[in-house]
Amino acid sequence: MQIKPFRIEQYFGKYEFNAKYLLSSSDAESRTIQELLDLEPSSHKRLLAHWCGYTESPGAPDLREAIASIYKPLKPDDILVVAAAEEGIFVLYHALAGPADHIIVETPCYESGLEVARSTGAQISEWPRSFENGWAHDLAALEKLLRPNTKIIYINTPHNPTGLLMPAHVFKQVLELAASRGIIVFSDEVYRELEHDPATRLPAACEIYEQAVSLGSMSKTYGLPGLRLGWLASRDREILRRCLEFRYYTTICNSAPSEFLTALALRHRQVLAQRNLEIVRRNLPLLDAFFRQRPNLFEWVKPNASTIGFVRFKPQRDVFSFCEEVVRDSGVLLLPGAVYDQPRHIRVGYGRKNMPEALAHFDAYLDAHS
Repeated sequence: MQIKPFRIEQYFGKYEFNAKYLLSSSDAESRTIQELLDLEPSSHKRLLAHWCGYTESPGAPDLREAIASIYKPLKPDDILVVAAAEEGIFVLYHALAGPADHIIVETPCYESGLEVARSTGAQISEWPRSFENGWAHDLAALEKLLRPNTKIIYINTPHNPTGLLMPAHVFKQVLELAASRGIIVFSDEVYRELEHDPATRLPAACEIYEQAVSLGSMSKTYGLPGLRLGWLASRDREILRRCLEFRYYTTICNSAPSEFLTALALRHRQVLAQRNLEIVRRNLPLLDAFFRQRPNLFEWVKPNASTIGFVRFKPQRDVFSFCEEVVRDSGVLLLPGAVYDQPRHIRVGYGRKNMPEALAHFDAYLDAHS
């Protein structure tokens, strides 16, 4: 297997744990273990008594039941729990695709959505979106990319890095197009339930198309990346069986304490999601006003879902070096768009409670270097 360096994670590895202010984080505000245990008064004693042996490879039954409850027609056997969304991406591509296959990937995207697909040896086509047309989806372009051997279409909604929800009519047509040819739709939905207006929430792909696989995670909407758990959800159990068979060569099974805490958290997921939605709703107007007050520097399509957005940096200078100067001189971490092959952009995050403080320091930096 040949795979390129993971630029997003390399950049965060260099700065994330040293920078004082994170203005690019993709996750929502987290919680302590004590805060999770407080959701169920008896859980502290149950956690201390929880067995730390091997766990069931598909995931603990009560955990799969909690995940299945997120999706209207699904049952616990329609869920495969994995070690975070990253393992889900790796396992699905390598279990289902190889050199004889063709994969279409919506771009820009989280880097592994594209590079792990390439690492299978499959033929890859990008379905690109651009700032110039408001990040719109070109369905005619997607249809032209289809080949007789197209095996998987990867989509991401709500979208990383733009923070935009795929329009409902586009979502419907993508699934109908895939269904007409028996193509698997791999739908990255790790920001689902963090739509800024819950009325705009799309159904999960796995709810409306049998050969769709929805990717979920504890890291983003629920703000619990430290649990390192995610899942694949699909009504096509043959897909999940093949993913499980491949998973025996990766992590085999999950952390027992993480499964316990994840099941607990998901039984109260509305509490977690609502708190983080309130943070996002407070922070986004501040960030939008900040960009509007500096039109010589920034422009963006305002996000309508998730905790992140993708802002265009207008000065004709190297964005990567600008971001490195900002974090070095002000302690404010931004993510340069070059890691998405979008070198004129910067990813920002607004899902943390201290975003206003981070934004104030960035503002002061810009004033001092005007």
